[in-house]
Amino acid sequence: MDWNHYRFRSLWTLSAPAAAVYSALERIDDYPLWWPQVRDVTRLDDTSGIVTIRSLLPYDLTSTVREGRRDRETGVLEAGLSGDIDGLARWTVTGLGAHGCLVHYEQEVDVRKPLLRLLAVPARPVFRANHAAMMRAGRRGLTAHLQAV
Repeated sequence: MDWNHYRFRSLWTLSAPAAAVYSALERIDDYPLWWPQVRDVTRLDDTSGIVTIRSLLPYDLTSTVREGRRDRETGVLEAGLSGDIDGLARWTVTGLGAHGCLVHYEQEVDVRKPLLRLLAVPARPVFRANHAAMMRAGRRGLTAHLQAV
């Protein structure tokens, strides 16, 4: 087992139209406005940027995010990551009729940050809990953001 390889999945049910959720998720420049753990987004060009995140643990992760698949019809947003974490992140937004939508987040990454690699075995459960806390905060932040617009 590669202790520096992670697969994460999160499912959010939101009381908002799928199109509005997709539109919010495709505007990565706005993530710091509603997702507290997304500390900074610096655009490099129209399809890439540098993102810095920090959740409960006292470390930042900085990665270059490059747009991959972007398909409004199927609700898929995909991006490649390189830097402190390398891999793939994907949002899939599916309408639930009058009840809102289901947001499925998938991430498969390899950790490259030296300290995190060193702590891979003993801290793995803590890293996973840290990610889960970040995703819960993201759901709350997106919900509030969508209600405000």
